[in-house]
Amino acid sequence: MAIFLGGDLLPGINACNFIHEAIEPDVLDLQQNLGNDFPLILLIPGNDDAAADFANFEHSENLGLWKIIHNRQDHISDHSVFGYGNVPPTPFMLKDWERYDVSRFVDPGSLSPEEGHRTVPANADEIRFGTIAEDLKRLADTENLADSVWLFHSPPYQTFLDRAGLDGRSIDHVPLDVNIGSIAIRRFIEDQQPLITLHGHVHESAHLTGHWREKLGRTWMLSAAHDGPELALVRVDLDKPEAATRQLL
Repeated sequence: MAIFLGGDLLPGINACNFIHEAIEPDVLDLQQNLGNDFPLILLIPGNDDAAADFANFEHSENLGLWKIIHNRQDHISDHSVFGYGNVPPTPFMLKDWERYDVSRFVDPGSLSPEEGHRTVPANADEIRFGTIAEDLKRLADTENLADSVWLFHSPPYQTFLDRAGLDGRSIDHVPLDVNIGSIAIRRFIEDQQPLITLHGHVHESAHLTGHWREKLGRTWMLSAAHDGPELALVRVDLDKPEAATRQLL
C-alpha cells in the first residue's frame, strides 16, 4: 500500500512549525504503531507550498517517514512512480513551483515565472527558458511508461479536472480561459499513455463539473482536488484503476 500526497500541503503561516509539531509527530506515531505495515508515503509540492518551508519535509524524509518524489522516480511493486509538482503560470505571486508550460506564452491575468517572488533562489536561465514539457521529457527519458503512475499537482488542459471558476471574467476585455491545466501534461498523457495519473491544483473542479476522474486513451486521470473543508481521499487499486473511489472525510 502507498499514500500519495499531491501538494498544497502547508498552511500559509507557521508552515515549519506545522511540519515539525503536527505532521511529523503524528506520522512518526503511525510508523511506530504499524511497524512493517506502515505504508510508503510519496509526496510532491503544490504551488501554494513555499519552497523554503517545503524543504523541512527533507528532515522527515531522512527519518524514513516519507519520500519526496518531485522530479524523481520511485517504484511500487512492478510499477514505476514519478512525481512532478510544477504548474503553469498562475495569477499568484509565489513562483517557487511554477514553470512555463510549452512556451513562454502566459495567459491573460497570469504572471510569468520571471515575475512574483521566490522563497528559494533559482537559476535565472532555468526560470526564463525551462518548460514543463522539457522537464517531463527528461524525467520520463526512455522508460516504458505503460504501467507507470504519475503524481502531478497540475491537471491536464481541457479536462474535467482543470475547470476553474472563471466564467464571465475578463482582463482588458479578453475573456479568461476557464481551463487552467497544463498543455504539456495533456500532450504527455496522450503520447505516453501511462496507467494512472493523479492530480490536484484546481480545487473547485469537481464541484463545477461533477467529475473527479476522466479517461484519456487508456490512461485513468484521478483528482483529489477539493474546495471544501473536508479531505478528499481517492482510493485506487493499480490492477483495477477503473474501480477507483473518492470519499470526503
